Amino acid sequence: MSTSELTGAKAGRKEWTALGVLALPLLLVSMDVSVLYFAVPYIGADLGVSATQQLWIFDIYGFVLAGLLITMGSLGDRIGRRRLLIFGAIAFGLASVAAAYAQTPEQLIAARAVLGIGGATLMPSTLALIRNLFHDPVQRQKAIAFWSAVMLGGISLGPVLSGVLLEHFWWGSVFLINTPAMLLLLVLAPLLLPEFKSAVTGRFDLFSSVLSLAAVLPVIWGIKEMAAHGVETLPVVSIVVGLLVGYAFLRRQRTAEHPMIELAMFRNRAFSGALAANTIGTLALVGNAVFMTQYLQLVLGMGPLKAALWSLAPSLVVGAAAPLGAALARKIDRAYVLGLGFVVAASGFGVLTQMHVDSSLAVLLVGAGLLAAGLVMVMSLVTEAVVGAVAPERAASASALMETCSEFGGALGIAVLGSIGTAVYRADLDLPPTIPTAAATTAHEGLSGAAAAAAQLPTDLATTVLTAARHSFSHSMNITSVVGALLLLATALAVTLVLRGTTPQSPEASSVESPDPELDVTATR
Repeated sequence: MSTSELTGAKAGRKEWTALGVLALPLLLVSMDVSVLYFAVPYIGADLGVSATQQLWIFDIYGFVLAGLLITMGSLGDRIGRRRLLIFGAIAFGLASVAAAYAQTPEQLIAARAVLGIGGATLMPSTLALIRNLFHDPVQRQKAIAFWSAVMLGGISLGPVLSGVLLEHFWWGSVFLINTPAMLLLLVLAPLLLPEFKSAVTGRFDLFSSVLSLAAVLPVIWGIKEMAAHGVETLPVVSIVVGLLVGYAFLRRQRTAEHPMIELAMFRNRAFSGALAANTIGTLALVGNAVFMTQYLQLVLGMGPLKAALWSLAPSLVVGAAAPLGAALARKIDRAYVLGLGFVVAASGFGVLTQMHVDSSLAVLLVGAGLLAAGLVMVMSLVTEAVVGAVAPERAASASALMETCSEFGGALGIAVLGSIGTAVYRADLDLPPTIPTAAATTAHEGLSGAAAAAAQLPTDLATTVLTAARHSFSHSMNITSVVGALLLLATALAVTLVLRGTTPQSPEASSVESPDPELDVTATR
């Protein structure tokens, strides 16, 4: 380990430049979650995609990414984070080319699965390398704030970039744009990024890797299926099976000689509390995004690209929120700053409770802006807490756990807030008996169903259906925002009480970074 790592020396120009290099894969991996929004109709027309295949094209990336994060985090700690990042960049770049030139739906699904594998290697590696690049806590806070803003910005930018590319190129361009960035990463990573790995030499626990995959995937799939189709037997069984396998995975971690996850990390309040806060924050952010997208397109009548551009507006305040949170955390206990972030986000939900069909677009943007600002403040601080609360040789595993919690939070956001909104919408929708039964049934499925039903009706009946559906959707958005606000206020109180008095650096981390000649960690430039 270098002297600067032991003494906590401040990072220089090379380290900040390296942070910019790490932003490349992070931006692209987060964009790939949403970049298909506009491309699906073109893919369907070109490849003859069925409804089931379309769902798999969308979901396989997120499923594989979520299922392999823990495995890849542990692998990065063992073989080296820079090496894993380079392997992931190669896989991501090649899979992007394969996806762009896929000739069948099956080829595209397979390419998206490989993209998920590449993404699972890239996300924990980028965050763990930040832990190795920035040893001064103040600088690390700033670097992680930037990391958080890039990740959330990528998710918002995906649909916009997709729309712009599809205006001028074929659908494969939304994948092919990844390749030049990955090639640049392959050139710059060996020059600017340090290598870091644990000195643990035991065999990689392949069975634990299989258990983690078999635990995460059924739970994520079951939650998403329940959000889409309600409580049914198969999704419930899937969740139960996933939880049972997860229990078996945890039991193995207690007894394994070289576990993938050190369960002792969870005894650190700073670590476990930050993971919980991150999960709730992602739940609120993703849950609101579902409603905001539909409101812009189906209530205000915007086209997809225009809606995507307006959805970027709240992110203008995000750039300032993360650094502000980091600055406040240097002056006062960060538990209070986290509580403040959740309160700000809850006030955003409070504004959204006042949204109506005839409300100004400014009301929606202010509410979404406050929500995003508060949650980005939270996420940058909890990310720093997770990374700073563990020893450096466990940074990749800790980062992978945080990303896995984010995946669960996103799925829960759609399932919990989405299900509440759907229930309120269906209970509130009141259509006159003159509406044909088939059209009324379709309209009760959701706002998009109402729009599809209205397209098949005469003008006067179509207007009636759309008006009623839009009012019901706005009401469901109000009720969901009340629930979201209460959840965030409760979390603000809990996180303040649980994390009060904790520090970013755990005793374990401090001892690991002390100049101990017997230190069991290797790092090279």
